[in-house]
Amino acid sequence: MPIATPDQYAEMLNKAKTGGFAYPAFNVSSSQSINAVLQGLTEAGSDGIIQVTTGGADYFAGHTVKNRASGALAFAAFVHAVADNYPITVALHTDHCPQGALGDFVMPLIAASEDEVKAGRNPIFQSHMWDGSAIPLGENLTVATDVLKRTRAINAILEVEIGAVGGEEDGVQADVNENLYTTLDDAVKMVEAIGLGEQGRYMAALTFGNVHGVYKPGNVKLRPELLKDIQTGLAAKFGTADLPLDLVFHGGSGSTDAEIAEAVRNGVVKMNIDTDTQYAFTRSIADYMLKNYDKVIKVDGEVGNKKVYDPRAWGKIAESAMAARVVDATRQLGSAGHSNS
Repeated sequence: MPIATPDQYAEMLNKAKTGGFAYPAFNVSSSQSINAVLQGLTEAGSDGIIQVTTGGADYFAGHTVKNRASGALAFAAFVHAVADNYPITVALHTDHCPQGALGDFVMPLIAASEDEVKAGRNPIFQSHMWDGSAIPLGENLTVATDVLKRTRAINAILEVEIGAVGGEEDGVQADVNENLYTTLDDAVKMVEAIGLGEQGRYMAALTFGNVHGVYKPGNVKLRPELLKDIQTGLAAKFGTADLPLDLVFHGGSGSTDAEIAEAVRNGVVKMNIDTDTQYAFTRSIADYMLKNYDKVIKVDGEVGNKKVYDPRAWGKIAESAMAARVVDATRQLGSAGHSNS
């Protein structure tokens, strides 16, 4: 199916909220990882979100070039070209744009979408993330207000981060400390600055102990109940229905099924997945290479086996291994079988 239109994307998020599930949002950095996500979503009967970080966009452009805006546009062009081959709908998102990358990542992409919209077409990306977690909250919200005006004008959705996700992802790093837990006061300030949709639709990545990267269960204290407390507090203060915010779950590697389910019940409609799919992809390649060592390496003057070391041979295995992890994610989040396509 084609890439989601702005209205279809909005309806996807509405459906997740009312249906009590969340969409997985997969970080990708190559055409192979894009194909793996599309394969897995199709096998699961789930719509989803495909996203790219600054580092991923740099890699798409060519690792010696590092032109992240052109890399992100290349990523989008590829997905737009191949998505019609699959019976599911996906939205495109840019993930984790810190302050220093606004000028060469998100803003050029918004400008490119502005040209598309002026020409009567849809925006290239359906949502963009502004990650102001590393700067003071007031400054974070000032930038968010400005970016929200731009995303609203192209009928795209903004994602903001209030609080800090620990660990590191593509150069965005935060310590593991009290900043990992967003407070109700933080959320109130956010709503006072950017509203509850009347200034443009947005999703909020509130933090409740999240940490990017790899960690063993128990090493990080997640408090998904905090999300409910914040939602309830906002509803009481601003006179809204329950769960006024559309929430995003970052740094979920190692989370238990119960923690994920509770976060979804408390308003999470999008959960980012990166570390686990990276591992699934690379683990299968390591297994293949070790088992076929004498075929992929020209050992002792032999010639190897071209059919075995052809990148397509191990690439298919890696894509299918990653696709299996994609299916698992849709089942964890409850989006499996909910495709609108």
